[in-house]
Amino acid sequence: MFDGASILITGGTGSFGKKYTETLLSRYKPKKIIIFSRDELKQYEMQQVYNQPCMRYFIGDVRDKERMVQAMNGVDYVIHAAALKQVPAAEYNPTECIRTNINGAENVIHAAIANDVKKVIALSTDKAANPINLYGATKLASDKLFVAANNMVGNEVPRFAVVRYGNVVGSRGSVVPFFQKLLKEGAKELPITDPNMTRFWITLQQGVDLVLKGFYRMYGGEIFVPKIPSVKITDLAEAIAPGIPHKLIGIRPGEKLHEKMVPKDDSYRTLEFEDHYVITPSIRFADVDSDFKRNLLDEKGKTVEQGFCYDSGSNPHFLNVSEIRDLHEVAGL
Repeated sequence: MFDGASILITGGTGSFGKKYTETLLSRYKPKKIIIFSRDELKQYEMQQVYNQPCMRYFIGDVRDKERMVQAMNGVDYVIHAAALKQVPAAEYNPTECIRTNINGAENVIHAAIANDVKKVIALSTDKAANPINLYGATKLASDKLFVAANNMVGNEVPRFAVVRYGNVVGSRGSVVPFFQKLLKEGAKELPITDPNMTRFWITLQQGVDLVLKGFYRMYGGEIFVPKIPSVKITDLAEAIAPGIPHKLIGIRPGEKLHEKMVPKDDSYRTLEFEDHYVITPSIRFADVDSDFKRNLLDEKGKTVEQGFCYDSGSNPHFLNVSEIRDLHEVAGL
């Protein structure tokens, strides 16, 4: 699919964009990989590592519809990873978060349609399921936009889908590098929000592979959710700093004790596959009647039980301290 293809990644200088680029270059022979982002310094730094002839670096903002249309000229596949992601920053700067995460999503959709892009996958987050903070609310709105966009094109291209997953091990701004920074500075204790807090845990490579496979699986309109393990925040801290005391600081504004990726209210339209779930569209597409129980890789799913909820606190798969360390080692931390 990606051999000889042109791929554009919005927010491409972030952790995900770099790993996705690395994976594309190692597995395929793309015609072009376009890194679209607004930070010239990050683009310069990325260009020092990824400077193959197929690489292109476009400075632009997803808020700029005209620039997005221009950047997608001749593009086959789009990964929409650009977003304002920090929960406290979104709470303090709500309008800015809305402009990037919602208006920006609409611009990506418009540009993809204008250029007859084949397929688009947007990255989502567990915080979009039953959101309690602005970041999650904007990502839920973004998810809805990308699902509904399939109705705008009927049975034509592009096809739009969403991939939703939890916390990425070691990504910028996450708790692992924060803990590591404190330890380097000589901290004698680690701040813990709540001893009962849990999170879904996924490596960057697993996230990239999920998106790559999503392009092969998708009809359009799906929200793909991987089956991944959970971690307890106390076990995570112990894995990073054995024996270091913990200081309870309380849950920050906009945080949940446990995260959901498939809320109970969506159980009636959720399918379970061997290694992932699919939340099917809540609207019926006018010109397309896809059988989501069998995807384009011929994988078969089944309807989950009414009231099913995929929650990091009730997840049957938890990593222990040793397994967390092993996963971090695989992730290069």
